Amino acid sequence: MMLNIENIRAQFPILAQQIHEKNLVYLDNGATTQKPVSVINAITNYYKNENSNVHRGVHFLSGLATKKLEKTRNAVKKFIGARYNHEIIFTKGATDSINLVANGYSTLLKKGDEIIISELEHHSNIVPWQICCENCGASLKIIPIKDNGELDMDCFYNMISKNTKIVAISHISNTLGTVNPVEKIISKAHELGAKVLIDGAQATTHVNLNMIDLDADYYVFSGHKMYGPTGVGVLYGKEEALNSLPVYQGGGEMIKDVSFNKTTYAPLPHKFEAGTPNIAGIIALKEAITFISDIGVENINNYELKLLEYATNEILKIKGVVIYGNSINKTGIISFNIDGIHPYDIGVIIDKLGVAIRTGHHCTQPLMERFKIPGTARISFAVYNTIEEIDICMAAIKKAKSMLV
Repeated sequence: MMLNIENIRAQFPILAQQIHEKNLVYLDNGATTQKPVSVINAITNYYKNENSNVHRGVHFLSGLATKKLEKTRNAVKKFIGARYNHEIIFTKGATDSINLVANGYSTLLKKGDEIIISELEHHSNIVPWQICCENCGASLKIIPIKDNGELDMDCFYNMISKNTKIVAISHISNTLGTVNPVEKIISKAHELGAKVLIDGAQATTHVNLNMIDLDADYYVFSGHKMYGPTGVGVLYGKEEALNSLPVYQGGGEMIKDVSFNKTTYAPLPHKFEAGTPNIAGIIALKEAITFISDIGVENINNYELKLLEYATNEILKIKGVVIYGNSINKTGIISFNIDGIHPYDIGVIIDKLGVAIRTGHHCTQPLMERFKIPGTARISFAVYNTIEEIDICMAAIKKAKSMLV
């Protein structure tokens, strides 16, 4: 399918603006994607015409808001290939989703139990498990990575055991773009009786998801990295896996009956949805899913891989460039450094030329320690980016280098 990128770009008002009197070139999509008009309008329309709380009123607006929120739940179920609507829990984002599960496991695990994560995890898939281990006495094991940014699967197979209770792994690295072999990890973990949580924050626009086939016990992602709003995310969990977890927060919505003697909790999904949710954000998430689905995840990924190939070839023409993360199976992310130049300095200079990239450790400090570097400059693509923008970015990097060397 040939994508009409001009028409796609026209749906994103922010891309038409200028930064420092230069046309904006936005290449920080690994941090957050921009939002199409359909998502923006859905948020505005809710507050203009539909504003009401959900699941709690008999009046028209409450019913309308509730219906729209539940339509998003159904849309998420279909988008990720889940079995039931009640396996879809709305959260604040992937970080919130992981914390929900890790908090539950802190009450389920004990000394002698083990949790496995990897060396390339985002802090949000490291810190909650460290807290979990501190609270319950379990131990944390780390899968190392190879020099090309791939997981050392031999080490994983050697470290996992019947003491392993949960494996928490990112589907795609936010720093390196590496696509991890999650199917193999899930299969091996289940063979030994362990559960698996997959951090899919970077994967929802790059991989066709089917939870039934994937067989992950938990899968988490954020709306803002898939052309949707900030402050809304999803925790998918198999029904039995979710039911095994204790409640995460107490309050309205997550209860069945409350008395001063005893409270009983609501069934899924409301058991984990205490309080008033981000109703506008959840409703708008459905529009983001529609945007992605209309183009097609596979089409988006194939287009971004073409951008990745072109940009990789061009940036390697710049003397002194080192790319971190050279897995054969990767998505549209380039993390790089230039010999003798701090990545922050590159980012500051090219920002003045209208180009937005990310610099720093990208919330993956242990990964930076693995490569013995303070951080990287990171280019990350979305479906609205173009070859012309890559050329502008490369020219800006060359200019920055000429000023800094």
